[in-house]
Amino acid sequence: MPNSAVPPLVPTADDAPVTLDRRTGPYGEVVLRQRGAHYEIIANGCFLMDTSDGRSERLLVRAAFAELGGRDRPGLLIGGLGVGFSLAEAAAEPGWGRITVVEREPAVLDWHRGGPLSALSGAALADPRTALVEADLVAHLRQAAQDGPRYDALCLDIDNGPDWTVTDDNSSLYSPAGLAACRAALTPGGILAVWSARPSPAFEKSLTKAGFCRVRTDEIPVARGVPDVVHFAARPA
Repeated sequence: MPNSAVPPLVPTADDAPVTLDRRTGPYGEVVLRQRGAHYEIIANGCFLMDTSDGRSERLLVRAAFAELGGRDRPGLLIGGLGVGFSLAEAAAEPGWGRITVVEREPAVLDWHRGGPLSALSGAALADPRTALVEADLVAHLRQAAQDGPRYDALCLDIDNGPDWTVTDDNSSLYSPAGLAACRAALTPGGILAVWSARPSPAFEKSLTKAGFCRVRTDEIPVARGVPDVVHFAARPA
């Protein structure tokens, strides 16, 4: 469906989701739905995220900035545009330098550039520091490590986390090779922050084995179910 054909938000019953757009792309099916006053993204039949809260996605960026300890105009990469909470948080912080968002799904980019989700991200996309990149995240990280410029912080919200991926190829990000690409794309002392739908002690061990330090996990309470978490790690200075 062309982006201009995606209808605007209209009131619906909370228990009656309305499909606004459905596309099949190189990584499977992605769907944008409206449920009541909120939007939600479904990938390959699995719920990914919605616009009902966003606390953990915002913390992902806010805490990464704090971990940098006042570094001047640090460069940020956001992996996964989602519903735009992380990007909005980054653009609201004047201390960030360049803000690069890597998203591989053309449909998600369309929903933000002029579709229903533009109401959430329009101001952030208009920020001159912001650049959208349509690319596979791991490939982009490897290119950054090789050709630069590197990033001071990587804030990654890909799939549902390291232990629960909706598409199999997303697991490459959390593999030893994927974590090596993350480490290489960071400046010395740079911060890696990874969102997850649930804690993963195994992923903490993987971060340490990949050469990261200051590894920790912060829990963020949610309305229902187990807390969301953000895994933090630093490239040694």
